[in-house]
Amino acid sequence: MLIKLSLWAVLLNLMMVAVGYTIQKSREELIVSAAMSLKNVLEAAAKAFEADNSAYKVLLNFGASGNLIRQIHGGAPVDIIATASKADMDQIVQKGLAVPASRRDIAQNSLVLIVPTQSKLTFGTSGNPITILNDKSIKRIAIGNPMSAPVGKYAEEMLRHYGIYGDIKEKLIFCETVRQVLDYTAREEVDAGIVYSTDAALMPRTVRVVATASEDSHSPVVYSVAMVQMAANTKAAQAFIEFLASEKGRKIFISHGFK
Repeated sequence: MLIKLSLWAVLLNLMMVAVGYTIQKSREELIVSAAMSLKNVLEAAAKAFEADNSAYKVLLNFGASGNLIRQIHGGAPVDIIATASKADMDQIVQKGLAVPASRRDIAQNSLVLIVPTQSKLTFGTSGNPITILNDKSIKRIAIGNPMSAPVGKYAEEMLRHYGIYGDIKEKLIFCETVRQVLDYTAREEVDAGIVYSTDAALMPRTVRVVATASEDSHSPVVYSVAMVQMAANTKAAQAFIEFLASEKGRKIFISHGFK
């Protein structure tokens, strides 16, 4: 009898596993490629979206906006693209890689100068603190790679606006993503870094913000989202985009420090 009961228990467990697997596989997968600076907020948004839409499973892929565009151009299976630059989204739409009517601008951000918390650098209250980057005491400055990461493009624009790009060009350490800039600064591998304010807020114990770039010093940091032209799951893609643009989605972005 014990053997029979044990056998039934094993069979029952196998049936439950099989049923659970079937349920899991029946969920429609939605693949989203997004700028690295959206990682935390999109993870929260995806969780909230799945709670409201149990038929969908959101799979997130993060990287520099420029690299994500190249992946889609190369045929990567993506349903939604979210960039940290309107110019990048313009490029995606112009190349016919995204559905123009699905495009939404969903959030904004600020550009800030950070240093390691233990940094001995002093920033005067007069003038613009960002110009201190030209000081001889600062040897290494991390920024995103302007060729692939929007945060790097914004940083270059800002440095040119303040007239110091040419003077500090040899100090610049180019990083693939904004999170790499943040990590280098937090680990004191560089003297300073230029990131988004939302990323700086993730490491309050290891980095501190010493200046915020004026809005007129660089292009507006606007995040855009759109459905990829070759999306396999158009219904889910449209639903997720509308969720991000909804009041509920807006609150999630605000709670993570976005404008």
